[in-house]
Amino acid sequence: MNNDFRKNQPALKDVDEVRLPEPERHLLDNGIPVYVIDAGTQELMRIELIFDAGSFYQERSLQAYFTNKCLIEGTASFDAATVAETLDFYGAYLKTGTEKDQAFVLLYTLNKHLDRLLPLLGEVALDATFPDEEVRTIIEKQRQDFLVNMEKVNFIARQNFSRLIFGEEHPYGRMAKAEDYLTIDIASLKDYFGKRYRTAAFSIIVSGKMPQDIIPKLNRYFGKHSVHKANNTQRPPSVKPVVETHFIEKEGALQSAIRLGKPIFNKLHPDYLKFKVLNTLFGGYFGSRLMTNIREDKGYTYGIGSGITSFQHAGMFYISTEVGADVTQSAMDEIFAEIEKLQTEPVPGDELKTVKNYLIGNFLRNADGPFALADLFKGVLPFGLKMDFYRQYISTVKSITAKEIGELAVKYLKPDELVRLIVGDPASKKNH
Repeated sequence: MNNDFRKNQPALKDVDEVRLPEPERHLLDNGIPVYVIDAGTQELMRIELIFDAGSFYQERSLQAYFTNKCLIEGTASFDAATVAETLDFYGAYLKTGTEKDQAFVLLYTLNKHLDRLLPLLGEVALDATFPDEEVRTIIEKQRQDFLVNMEKVNFIARQNFSRLIFGEEHPYGRMAKAEDYLTIDIASLKDYFGKRYRTAAFSIIVSGKMPQDIIPKLNRYFGKHSVHKANNTQRPPSVKPVVETHFIEKEGALQSAIRLGKPIFNKLHPDYLKFKVLNTLFGGYFGSRLMTNIREDKGYTYGIGSGITSFQHAGMFYISTEVGADVTQSAMDEIFAEIEKLQTEPVPGDELKTVKNYLIGNFLRNADGPFALADLFKGVLPFGLKMDFYRQYISTVKSITAKEIGELAVKYLKPDELVRLIVGDPASKKNH
């Protein structure tokens, strides 16, 4: 047997273009849209129900979070134990979650068990009952977890940073407090469920190897009740970042949590894709400049990164790290030095090529398989974009120049526009 192929490296090929298939769009009898991604070879599928039920729409703190979290605690036909036992028996997995704008209910199941599990999914999403004892137990457990986490500088920084970026009156800037766990009640959860789940319009994304009758099956459980379009047209208050250095004292903390950032555009902005390349080079992957300098060279931290978050009504750029309390100011100085370097020195060709290869390779890895394609589609659906967005992304990665990156850094990374937050021991406050 000839094993020479083991000694020869496969030829490297550039990715010329990426075109991802658009999901097939169907409408159920009540107008609920279903997006079908029929791919894969295994008899396995994922069904995700997406509701406009994120924290952006809540009237009380924690209302969106606990409404979604308690969906699986009981329905008209299933109590919490029966929900868990049914999922275990059929080898299925059910997950719920909330984000700023949306909330979801997601089911993984073998195709052969679909008829058994669709009734359960339908009741969890549209007929939850919020049993008193179970809900109160969950709220109390989460309150205890919150109190424990409030002893950690990283958690405190995360809790306060959005407030400083967007302002306390903006839905993206309102953060839960310990007392909110004591005032949230079941009536408010049921009210939110009624408005945002039971009778609300939502979207369904199904992915995997599709049975031929998938649409009739979904129509049976999700297409027969009347729905209304929730009021999602309200304009949020203006974003009001508090641009200064903020220090939250945590006596005795060995580390300081550092957050820097600013409000920025979302995926609809023409500079969004280019800025993603800039961000990756700056702090968006393990080989980034921030990691190379502040972790590898200076040894100030185990990890540091930057990112851009795209919400439906705004966006946020951030830099995040935890460093030793004694090097807090030194780490801040190095962050600003790296920003200045981006603004004044062209990115070397080899470094830019490495970043481009990383981004393209990472994207291809994240586009492998029907569930990955569903995640990509979910990322553009709220913005009214199509999967062609990702073709534009790859094209942007391939074509962006060092000159453009420098211009973006000058335009969007002005130090005097960055909100700065440090959480740590009072001794590390000096020099700020």
